[in-house]
Amino acid sequence: MPKLSEDDTDEENSSVFSGNTPEKNDSNLDANLNEEVAHQKRTQKNHPPQLVIGDINSPIITRNQSKLGGLKDLQSGLLSCFLSQIEPQKAYDAMKDPSWIEAMQEELLQFVLQDVWMLRVHSYMGQLMKKCVFQPPGFENPNFPDRVYKLKKALYGLHQAPRAWYDTLSTYLLENCFERGIIDKTHFIQRNKKDILLVQIYVDDIIFGSTKDQLCKEFEELMHKRFKMSSMGELTFFLGLQPASTPMETHKQITADLEGEDVDVHHYRSMISSLMYLTASRSDIMFAVCVCARFQVRPKQSHFQAVKRIFRYIKGQPRLGLWYPHDLPFDLIAYSDSDLGGTNLDRKSTSGGCQFLGARLVSWQCKKQTTVSTSTTEAEYIAAASCCSQVLWIQNKMLDYGITFLHIPIFIDNNSAISIVHNPIKHSKTKHIEIRYHFIIDCNEKKLIQILKVHTSNQFVDLFTKAFDVGRFPFLVTSVGMINTE
Repeated sequence: MPKLSEDDTDEENSSVFSGNTPEKNDSNLDANLNEEVAHQKRTQKNHPPQLVIGDINSPIITRNQSKLGGLKDLQSGLLSCFLSQIEPQKAYDAMKDPSWIEAMQEELLQFVLQDVWMLRVHSYMGQLMKKCVFQPPGFENPNFPDRVYKLKKALYGLHQAPRAWYDTLSTYLLENCFERGIIDKTHFIQRNKKDILLVQIYVDDIIFGSTKDQLCKEFEELMHKRFKMSSMGELTFFLGLQPASTPMETHKQITADLEGEDVDVHHYRSMISSLMYLTASRSDIMFAVCVCARFQVRPKQSHFQAVKRIFRYIKGQPRLGLWYPHDLPFDLIAYSDSDLGGTNLDRKSTSGGCQFLGARLVSWQCKKQTTVSTSTTEAEYIAAASCCSQVLWIQNKMLDYGITFLHIPIFIDNNSAISIVHNPIKHSKTKHIEIRYHFIIDCNEKKLIQILKVHTSNQFVDLFTKAFDVGRFPFLVTSVGMINTE
């Protein structure tokens, strides 16, 4: 391409911008900064080097570099003022920055335009303050500085928003022949002869199902009459992934590893958080995740490798998941077990429990006991009491569906623990066990539960108390109702 002369360049620039030169705006320039000829003419190419702000040979500077002093001169400082260096944590800090003041004024203006709130006399009445907020500091109404804003609409980010949304939605459902759950207050039920409609609320998400398709359609129409909501269609998945080899090594226990190499705490905790979320639908990784979660204060490289092994296990069989057949008996049964001194840090035992509706696994637990057990009998007895608590919760929950369960069998594999429940004479040897665990005896006498013996080879709850190799682990996974759909 032939090189253009300076005369050609000036002629081209003058022809492009002749006649309509935009007015200059000096409001964002420092008072001591000399004006340049850049205000008199604008060019789109062949920009004069003398008009470039800063050193033309300097590399690109990121925000972090600018905080460390990457911008030295005044002209570069004018450029860095557009970067958000520090985000204020309090309203007092934001009031020092004109840009933040302008942003807050714009936000408050939108509240006024959308009729979000109204000023009213301040009161400390509980029902009133649930829907009121104080005037923001520095933005008080000069005519009514002592008044508060009463919310007309719920807003995200305000403490009152979830409560206001739940109050509105629950009131609307109750007015339309729904019943609120006795145990779970976010659960609503509507019965229509032999059919039933179930509605579960989680913040601003709603999951609903029915034994009759027409009831689901009518519920969608009912919600659209009052709220602007979108239907996502039939629920095809819940809580994401599904798993395959073993999630945890059996020959090498996870220890505190005080001499090990440190890893990023935030990264480790984020991985644990993701896995804990997944345990809501992946019972096979419950024990491994709970063990790794005990080292979140000072995670080491060995703990990080254990967590990565869980992820590799999950990646192995993405189609493995819980299976819920519809043609099995609808009986509630439970299994309980413990691992005496399984925690090598403080020698506390691990309690495990699982509950089935027929052959359907509906609940499972894995928790380190709060006290050190002195015998296998004590550890098994405490685990059985914890499992009994979960069984009682399920019994009360099923009352919302009109189903009553009594004399629920809880299977354990320790004869001594069973004897403690059935024979009060032996209680003299169990005085050291905390009295709060003895409520299981009362439940057994009231015929709410029954404690039965199960052989160790058929103790399915072992999946939540110990690590197993590939010989035993697949059997336990299949026994709790997990299958591969591939």
